[in-house]
Amino acid sequence: MAKRFDGTVVVITGASSGIGRATALEFAGRGAAVVLAARRLAALHEVAEACVEAGGRAMVVPTDVTSQEAMRRLADRALDAFGRIDVWVNNAGVMALGAFEDTPDDVFERVVRTNFFGVVHGCRAVLPHFLDRGEGVVVNTASMAANVGQRYATAYVGSKFAVRGFSESLRQELVDEPGIHICMVMPAAVDTPLWQHAANYTGRAVQPMEPIHRPEEVATAIAALAQAPQRELFVGAEGRLAALSNAVAPALAERSMAHGIDRNMFANRPARATSGGVLRAMAEHQGASGGWTARRPERRLSWANLTLFLLPILLASRPLAARVSARAS
Repeated sequence: MAKRFDGTVVVITGASSGIGRATALEFAGRGAAVVLAARRLAALHEVAEACVEAGGRAMVVPTDVTSQEAMRRLADRALDAFGRIDVWVNNAGVMALGAFEDTPDDVFERVVRTNFFGVVHGCRAVLPHFLDRGEGVVVNTASMAANVGQRYATAYVGSKFAVRGFSESLRQELVDEPGIHICMVMPAAVDTPLWQHAANYTGRAVQPMEPIHRPEEVATAIAALAQAPQRELFVGAEGRLAALSNAVAPALAERSMAHGIDRNMFANRPARATSGGVLRAMAEHQGASGGWTARRPERRLSWANLTLFLLPILLASRPLAARVSARAS
């Protein structure tokens, strides 16, 4: 039986849709009080109503995570309402797809400010409270892209690498605070509206690469980190395989990933250039799901995608095996 979170106060950024919405419902369904933050007020109120129906308490605080002042106000509102914060989930994120030279400067910068500085601002806002109490859990939503590059996503991947490095460094600064935990969840492709909200300068319609995971899988992982904190938690075997492939044979892994993205991350139709929901929040697509699994039934890691990650490892292991054999003879 899933652990209850009665009496636990959880702040979640990016709570208006996708992983954030699913995470809010996961915690609320287990009795937690959730403080919901995002740019879209109407969508937040919808999530709050669903959280109350699920059995939790909910408060809405419209917040732009790129503003440190706004994030401090979010923490203050949560403390004023509930007297404490137990778990802080830095989840807000946006994505831009396109060749580096085709991605406008303001879009590129906004992706980094949202995905990376949103995490920094969240930690600055909540850490004083955690240090006063001597306990608390931060969960930073990164991605499998925190370990491996991804063609046409330089801003997104760069921001996720930064989240990973920041999380590791901050964890070292808190090494003598055993009650405070800095955790990171790293999902593979997830069925959320992130893809509909993405800025797109590729000229092609985008789609998540298979296999596509449900947002509830990530929400369950985040709740598991709140219950039993650990440094990093992958959602989907693809992330582990990609990280291993990149570590063992980086040059081969890069070529394999680049060609795999070209084959699998685009639909067979053109798309106009758009900043999506990066610069301004979009009213559309407010659910936890982006509807991708309904259109493309969920499949576990196929042999084609398995080869994408394993082939560089297998090819790199052949010369190593030959060298070992030569020494043995």
